[in-house]
Amino acid sequence: MRKLLLLALVGLGAQLVDGSLGMAYGVTSTTLLLAIGTNPAAASATVHLAEIGTTLVSGAAHWKFGNVDWKVVAKIGIPGAVGAFAGATFLSGLSTETAAPLMSVILLALGLYILIRFTTFGLPKGNLGKPLRKRFLAPLGIVAGFVDSTGGGGWGPVGTPAILASGRLEPRKTIGSIDTSEFLVAVAASIGFFVGIGSENLSFTWVAALLIGGVIAAPIAAWLVRHIPPRVLGSAVGGVIILTNIRTLLRSDWIDAGDNTRYAVYAVIYVVWAAALAYSIRAYLADREQERLDLEAAPDGATADDKKASAPAQ
Repeated sequence: MRKLLLLALVGLGAQLVDGSLGMAYGVTSTTLLLAIGTNPAAASATVHLAEIGTTLVSGAAHWKFGNVDWKVVAKIGIPGAVGAFAGATFLSGLSTETAAPLMSVILLALGLYILIRFTTFGLPKGNLGKPLRKRFLAPLGIVAGFVDSTGGGGWGPVGTPAILASGRLEPRKTIGSIDTSEFLVAVAASIGFFVGIGSENLSFTWVAALLIGGVIAAPIAAWLVRHIPPRVLGSAVGGVIILTNIRTLLRSDWIDAGDNTRYAVYAVIYVVWAAALAYSIRAYLADREQERLDLEAAPDGATADDKKASAPAQ
């Protein structure tokens, strides 16, 4: 019962992050399932089954708050489903001994990307309003879907920053569109895992626990996306993912590090993580102060909406 409650809380927390940041539900949940000894393919399958429900609710909530661009959803979601099915069948064919450290490497890379991307750059914004072309979104969807299935997460970490970096879609619609299109990815990945490993290795009780937590958090996250500082949240989530997967790798047969080595590595990660969080918080506060100054310097005749529109993105 304690484990199910923990899974529900993880689902809730992961969906709060995912719905606010456009990433990390799968990466966070899969990391925990691997940490408690779940088979890699079963862990990814469990998370994707739960995501069918969470992404459906999250997508509806984002649509309600006007955070979805349906053209982007179609252009990236369908290719993403193809990539997700291919990734699921690929992972299902690997042995646990090979898949566990391999998945940790993928998750670690995603964690590093999240930490560096959001700590260093925050949320970029430029070329806003220009259309996102299919020739950009289709390959992105295939790659992100494949990584999502093989890594237990990755749709958001790959897709969200890539679209944000283009500067063509505002952050809240990027996050809402990625979250909504992930429903197609979750369905395709789940089908792929059923084909590859069947249902005997899955715990539907665990799926339900993750689902319940995620469903509770989804509408809250869709509302928070307008208020939470994504830069700070990205740094925090990236650090958690890095630390957890470094732990898995150091304990794996690939490395099998001794206690002294592991504790030294953990200490370095904690120091770097704390520094990244401090930097992100300072950068966010500086951006907010600059926004305040810009609003005060705006012409007196400008409306509140005009002033907000002229403020820099954080």
